[in-house]
Amino acid sequence: MIYICVAAHNDEATVGLLLWKVRQVFAAFPREYQLLVVDDGSSDTTGEVLDRYQRALPMTILRHDAPRGPAASYDALLREALRRSDRPRRDVALVLPADFSVSPDGIPELLRRIDSGADLVVGEAPARPLPATERLVLRLARWLLRPGIQVPGVRDLLSGCLAVRLVAVKQQLREHAAPLLVCDGLASRAELVARTASGARQVTVTDVPSPAAIPEARRRPGALRLAMQLARAGRRVRIPPPVTRGPEPAAAPAGAGAGAGTGEAAS
Repeated sequence: MIYICVAAHNDEATVGLLLWKVRQVFAAFPREYQLLVVDDGSSDTTGEVLDRYQRALPMTILRHDAPRGPAASYDALLREALRRSDRPRRDVALVLPADFSVSPDGIPELLRRIDSGADLVVGEAPARPLPATERLVLRLARWLLRPGIQVPGVRDLLSGCLAVRLVAVKQQLREHAAPLLVCDGLASRAELVARTASGARQVTVTDVPSPAAIPEARRRPGALRLAMQLARAGRRVRIPPPVTRGPEPAAAPAGAGAGAGTGEAAS
């Protein structure tokens, strides 16, 4: 099973587009999947948008009455995926950003890397047109996140896109009862990569596309605030970098044998 995990907060303009694109991808790339979406205390119409799509997609909505932040949302999504899974060595959590900054067209390649034996595949997104100060902060992100968050070989820790075998999540939850993630804002994306990488036997990266029409950015924290978030995260947590291990035989493809159209069934 592939659990598509989306943490949404005031994403009314983009989350529906994202979900519908996920549906199109799995129609052409038939694998068994479920959508898990957190509505993190949205004050706009995100909840109503999700309700409409729930009627057409295999989707479960987890609702927070008040905003708890992306770290708590990612934590809830991963725990829910693991709770549902009966084969964590095969099943996969695939995280996508609700702002549609990454296109679901990259899903097949992420899953092919998992099928080839990776435990964690990090999607690296192309650069977006941003103010010069924000571009500078993003270039310095890996330096700002030191010493606590380091994942050798991964250049983009902030794309918000990754695929991870649930066995790696299970190991981390066993070692960190609660909460799994604690960092603020976009820094939680880097913490998610580092935490899952710490439990992975093989970590790899792949390029993921942006949508043809990039939605207008919203709620960007600004260069100074983002820099402070990243620097604070790098000093708040200490996540051991992944230990390189010898390759193991690849597990059976996630969702293999499900047959075409399985993902269109109601959850």
